[in-house]
Amino acid sequence: MNELLFIGNLGTGEIIIIAIIVLLLFGGKKIPELMKGIGKGVKNFKDGVKGLEDDIKIDDNDTTKK
Repeated sequence: MNELLFIGNLGTGEIIIIAIIVLLLFGGKKIPELMKGIGKGVKNFKDGVKGLEDDIKIDDNDTTKK
């Protein structure tokens, strides 16, 4: 699965503009806190997806054994 396919289309200039907008919206002191929250959210999402994949594998193994 490709993560964030649209990022491949962003150039350096666009990334700099987005970074400036984020800096203006949240301020320098809030950005680390924001990134920490985003990181926790991504980790929880990945853990949830992994849990679903594990459940599917277990269910698949149960059906093939019968």
